Amino acid sequence: MPSPTDSNDSSMPAEDSFLELLAETLENLDRPARGQFLQRFFKTIAHLELTESECLEQWEQVLQRQREMGDSAGKPVSLKRAIMDVLASSGHFRVPVLMEYEELKKLQINAATDPLTALYNRRFFEDQCDKELNRALRYNHHLAIVILDLHQFKEVNDRYGHPRGDALLRMAATTLRKSLRTSDYAFRIGGDEFALLLVQSDAEQAITLARRVRTNFASAVEPMQMAFSTGLDYGLAVYPNDGDQKEVLIRVADERLYDMKRSQREVAPQRQADRQAERQAAPPRRALATPPAAPPKATPPASAPAFTGTERRRWERVSLSGTRAYAQLTDDTQANARVLDLGYGGLALETVATESPEATFHAVLHVPILPPVRVSLRKLYELRNANGQFRVGCAFVT
Repeated sequence: MPSPTDSNDSSMPAEDSFLELLAETLENLDRPARGQFLQRFFKTIAHLELTESECLEQWEQVLQRQREMGDSAGKPVSLKRAIMDVLASSGHFRVPVLMEYEELKKLQINAATDPLTALYNRRFFEDQCDKELNRALRYNHHLAIVILDLHQFKEVNDRYGHPRGDALLRMAATTLRKSLRTSDYAFRIGGDEFALLLVQSDAEQAITLARRVRTNFASAVEPMQMAFSTGLDYGLAVYPNDGDQKEVLIRVADERLYDMKRSQREVAPQRQADRQAERQAAPPRRALATPPAAPPKATPPASAPAFTGTERRRWERVSLSGTRAYAQLTDDTQANARVLDLGYGGLALETVATESPEATFHAVLHVPILPPVRVSLRKLYELRNANGQFRVGCAFVT
């Protein structure tokens, strides 16, 4: 991710170049944020205890003095020289030592980052969002805003304590940093809320990245072995499809985030009921004094029965149409089928084979951003279209 402290000017000393970058950065901040930063800045370089309004006034004098001194000398004058002149003439400069470059760099980073996660903070999100949206408007580029939060984060704090919650937040931040491109931005904008700015990303690219983030975080949090599932929920909006104003895009992303959370709340009771039913149906281990005899090998039917709707789909499917997702049918190594959609419970395939797959079969799934995985599938239904292709609905067999 880009850093706000990068400098491209190598023609002047590092501290002068950094002060010029500081002045440019301050121009893009609103007045309250500029005042807070300058209050810390003057306290650091000269041990001055000034109000925010006094700091803003001092800074305007510095910029004015730099212009005057440059006009008088007939060449550009550094900000460092103007700062020293203003503070000395105003009687504020009691300690005639400007801060070191590394200290100034640290001060600027602290003003833009969240101390717990080291991601950019909400103030920088607001500023950078305006900047990137203006750039997208100017060059007719896409811009995606993704809002995320931690699923069941309050339960984590209540049951395991705030140190575990803080560890979860840092883990989420690490996942975001590892999953993004260098041109993208990640922010912590609230307690357990995060935001992403994905530059030149359309809806499909943003959804793919959000799912990758979600999958990576689920893998990272698994070793914590918590009593309930937690993860990253997300909602996103894309300029220009969903709006051309920052407030509109953020609102749309928020609404879609809560749509995802609402759908998960509806699915969760069904999952719990399914697990309870499986536990009740399983025979007690002590009752198995001797291993049961192997059942006779079933002969698969010549063709699977048509789907009658008696086996209701339990989980929502994610459409993979338009992607390169496919399944290699291992019972026939020469046969491939397109993956139309995918969910926790199963998937739908489209095959051009002359015959539909057997009632149960094996396949190797090739889905973008995921490694190939071998699965066992049970056919639920099949439909044949006018072109002779089969759409086959399948459930995963464990």
